[in-house]
Formats: sequence, structure tokens, C-alpha cells
Amino acid sequence: MRIDLAQTVMRRVDALAELTEEPGRLVRTFCSPAMRHANELVGSWMREAGMIVREDAIGNLIGHYSGVPSQGGTVNEKIFLLGSHLDTVRDAGKFDGPLGVLVAIACVQHLHENKTRLPFAIEVAGFADEEGVRYHTTYLGSKVLAGTFDPENLKLRDAGGTTMAQAIRNFGGNPDRIVASRIEPSQLLGYAEVHIEQGPILEQKNLAVGVVTSIAGQTRAKVTFTGVAGHAGTVPMNLRRDALCAAAEFVLAVETLGQSRGGLVATVGELTALPGASNVIPGQTILSVDLRHPEDGARRSACKELETQAATIGRQRNVSIDWHIVHETGAVICDRSLSVLLSEAVKVRQPKLALLTSGAGHDAAAIAAITPAAMLFVRCKGGISHHPNESVSVEDVRVAIEVMNDFIAARARLQ
Repeated sequence: MRIDLAQTVMRRVDALAELTEEPGRLVRTFCSPAMRHANELVGSWMREAGMIVREDAIGNLIGHYSGVPSQGGTVNEKIFLLGSHLDTVRDAGKFDGPLGVLVAIACVQHLHENKTRLPFAIEVAGFADEEGVRYHTTYLGSKVLAGTFDPENLKLRDAGGTTMAQAIRNFGGNPDRIVASRIEPSQLLGYAEVHIEQGPILEQKNLAVGVVTSIAGQTRAKVTFTGVAGHAGTVPMNLRRDALCAAAEFVLAVETLGQSRGGLVATVGELTALPGASNVIPGQTILSVDLRHPEDGARRSACKELETQAATIGRQRNVSIDWHIVHETGAVICDRSLSVLLSEAVKVRQPKLALLTSGAGHDAAAIAAITPAAMLFVRCKGGISHHPNESVSVEDVRVAIEVMNDFIAARARLQ
């Protein structure tokens, strides 16, 4: 009896959602025990689909499905890469990341069940860290594979004081072998990633899937406002150097800039006021800024403008400012040839083709540095993502699997 691969993907999504660091909500961060369990479970599904499974030095899970042997008996070493990430944000939805890994496994399982080998190998990557929750640096896993990982990141400490290098060792990885874990670009034929849309356009168009044309660039900054803590009852209002009030003014400036510039989205997602007591004037406030725009020049200009505004607020309130960029990636244009192949596969499975830009970052942005990359978005209910209400239908997953199967077959015919 033929297995319903879409139903299988949905069951596996549910099983992965049980692997969490915190009871009652989905949290699975880089090099956590929950990620260790996830790699073991997903690895078992890769083996079931006929893949040879390995982990690299940073904890990326990689399944290898060999190509057809040549006339001389050797196996073609060229690789077409599929994948997405297995880590999550805090209090996450269950489809963001894992859906792409599990659809990729389903495509390989389809080949395996039909005893089909391609003129190249397929590898499926479950990347160890895309969200950057633990160390605030996204695409750690895919950057290792691409050879663009910055070794300085190994010195970063999480909220508990654990360095990234130690976290990797605790996980069973090897920070000393990270550079050697890069994949040779000449081995790769391309990369394709399936991901939930994280927006409302496909739902508005009543379409199951769409093809991504570009991924917005993004900048993440850590901004620290430092004033002077004092007694809430005794320090006169006109003598205060309140770091939280300065930060609050800046937060509204971020919102105003985001609303006034077309294509720009600007977010303050984290804010900590210290010392954090109800009867103490905050002496220090630390916050995050996330800026995204499809054009790198516009994003950099907005970043510089906000840095200037923070400095102005600091001077006016007698509060010092420290502005530190923790992450920056340029906008990425998806490969035209692969996107055309993907678009042709979509047209067979649904009545219209939707071409979309992505405001969210994806591992495809990192992998595109070394090989042609394409992305397929899957409709999500209400455009909701990074939230427990994240929802994808089994019917749309079925369309995504069919599209990817057709896309892989079309790419094989070109080899």
C-alpha cells in the first residue's frame, strides 16, 4: 500500500513539536537537549527514506541519497541540496523550519519507494540554527555549510554564560572542525527550500504554494542606554537620567521610521530594564532592533538614521548610548533558472502562479552565497507565524510535495 506522504509529514510535524525545552510551549534552540532529540528522530526518518545520515561539527543533520552509478560503477558526487532548519523561536509554531526538512525527506522517500536514483545525489539538511535565539546570530548552521561562519562567534555567550564553543562541545560537535565542515561549492548543483509563507498573500489569492523571487536583507542591533539608577521616591523628575524613558522614546522612533519608509519593516522585539525593581529608576536598558528591506542601500540608510536618532535622544536625556550590530545579511535574489523550473512545476499543480518576496530570512540566503538557490512558499492560515497558532493544511503540504517531486525530476532531466 502506497504511503500518503503528506499525512506522514503532518504526523512527523506533530511528533517534532513534542520535543521542547519548556513544558507547555514549543522552544527548541541551538545545541539544546531538545535539538539533540530532534536530530535523533529526524535522522531515523532520513534512514527510513534510504539516506545515509551524518552530523557535522556544528550539529547540522544531513541525509545523503546517492545518485545512480556511472557506467564505470562510480557514483556521481554532484549534490542537489534540500532543507531548512530544525530550531525554533520561543513559544513557536510547529511548521516554521521543520516543514521544509520533512517535505524534503518525503521527496527522497518518494524516490526510494520507487527505486529511483538520479544522475546526482540528493542531500537533505536539517540546519542546527537559523533563528538565532540562543546567541542572536542567525544562519549558524547554513553558514557553516557555506563556509561563511565567523569563528569569532564561538566566543559569544548565551544568557546563562555558556560560550558557543562549549555549547557545541556539550552537544557532541567539534568547534575546532567547523571550517572543515564547509561543503565544496563545486560539488553543488543547487539548493531548494520549502517554507511556510509567514504572510497572508497566498491565502488572499487562494493558492497552496508560491515561488519566492527574493529574500530581504536584514540588520540586527543591540542598543544599550545607560543612565543612572536612583530611588523612585527621592530623585526629582528634572534630575533623572532614566535609561528606560530614553529607550521608550527610541522604540517609538523605530516604529515611526518603519511606517514612513516603503518596504522597510522595523521592530524592537526585546527590552530589558535594569536593575528591574519597581521602586528603582532604571539605570540601564538593553533592547534589540531588527531592520529589513529588499534593497540593501535603503536598509543601511535606515540603520544609520536610527543610530543617529538614538545618539540624539541620549544627548537630550544625558544618557549614554552603545550601538552594536550583532547580525547583518544582504538581500538575496533567488536563482532565475531554478525558479523557472519551480514555477513550471507549480503551474501543473495549481491554476495560477504566485511570485513572492520574503521579508523573513531563510537558510537559502546563506546557501545562495555558494550555489543557485530557490524557494517554495506554502500557504499558512492567516499569515500567522512565530506563534503557536501557526497552521498549514495537509492538502497544501500534498501540493508542495508534488511540486517538489516534479521540480527534482525536471532538474534531473537537465543533467
